[in-house]
Amino acid sequence: MSTLNVNGQVHQVDATPDTPILWALRDNLGMTGTKFGCGAALCGACTVHLDGQAIRSCITPISVAEGKQITTIEAATAGTDRVGAAVHAAWVKHDVAQCGYCQSGQIMSATAFLKSLPKGKQPTPAEIDSAMSGNICRCGTYARIRAAVADAARALA
Repeated sequence: MSTLNVNGQVHQVDATPDTPILWALRDNLGMTGTKFGCGAALCGACTVHLDGQAIRSCITPISVAEGKQITTIEAATAGTDRVGAAVHAAWVKHDVAQCGYCQSGQIMSATAFLKSLPKGKQPTPAEIDSAMSGNICRCGTYARIRAAVADAARALA
């Protein structure tokens, strides 16, 4: 039995310590916003925050998360997180999602990136591309993703 703090709520998860966070979220807690993509931390679909840092939940065991805060897409876009709300609004404004499968991971990476910037800093297109490079979009909406991240940064300034 493991204790996980997910989106500010403590959960007891009946899983072995080597169970990836992704499967604890999806199978044990019924939180399906975080997606399974490749299972090898290559595509970014499974991105969540662990103590504010974007991580790949498909390869990170729950043992690493004990005593830390896991934030999922469900909380990041609930409207109570200023950065998450700005990213979500920019995603809608720029009509980023096409098939939508990768979007929870994209949003989680964008949110962590924007939170890491000094207040008021406007990222360059190259900085955005670098921050988002670990997330693959099979539909190829990279230009809209870049525009949405830049727009969210402006909204937060």
